[in-house]
Amino acid sequence: MLEVCGLTKRFDGIPAVQDVSFTIGPGEILGYIGPNGSGKSTTVKMIIGLLEPSEGEVRFRGKSVIEDLPDFQARIGYVPEEPHLYPYLSGREYLQLAGRLRGLTRSLLESKIDEFLRLFSLWEDRDCPVSAYSKGMRQKILLSAALLHNPELLILDEPLSGLDVGAALVLRELLGRLAAQGRMILYSSHVLDVLEKICSRALILRKGRVAAHDSIGRLRESMHASSLEGVFGRVAGDDDCQSVAGRILGVMQA
Repeated sequence: MLEVCGLTKRFDGIPAVQDVSFTIGPGEILGYIGPNGSGKSTTVKMIIGLLEPSEGEVRFRGKSVIEDLPDFQARIGYVPEEPHLYPYLSGREYLQLAGRLRGLTRSLLESKIDEFLRLFSLWEDRDCPVSAYSKGMRQKILLSAALLHNPELLILDEPLSGLDVGAALVLRELLGRLAAQGRMILYSSHVLDVLEKICSRALILRKGRVAAHDSIGRLRESMHASSLEGVFGRVAGDDDCQSVAGRILGVMQA
């Protein structure tokens, strides 16, 4: 189980994330959502060890990840929000680098890379530099790198970004199957209709704090909303959508 306990992060004394706590058990997909600037990516970076929390801790399988951070990082697959890749490496070379850093043997790594490149429709471009890839192609490379070592925990920050419809459907199906096998998945996204279909629970952040956290069904019921989008609008929305759209239209037509 992944346990996030009272995570807080301050920058120059200003809190970006305040007292965020949740758990993800085997077989669970937790949807982690909130407006831009609400602290989602900051939380993710604290969990994986890229940022040190100001307060709180992250525990995995009962012990603090700080006790052996390299071991914890070896057990996770991470897809960041922005596809920052080494631009002069080819797609194949990037996956070779990722796999070697994960300690995969050369023969196993090469066979996995070949299959991922084919399955993600990247085979014809395998030796092209990543700088020549489209956003969706770069996202497929990041997903492949996150899955190469068969991780216990997946942390996905906007994983559908740039993907075509076919690849997005494949990823949705894959995540459902991974959860059925007992993997733990943190899924951060703005695509609420997809999140509603695949996640067992949702946590909504607002201004760095937990605004709502429950099963999606109970959230809909308690907020008298027909969808997660409706729940989100009531919990995290600062303004009425219709009002804002009307004001934008007024500015356009002034």
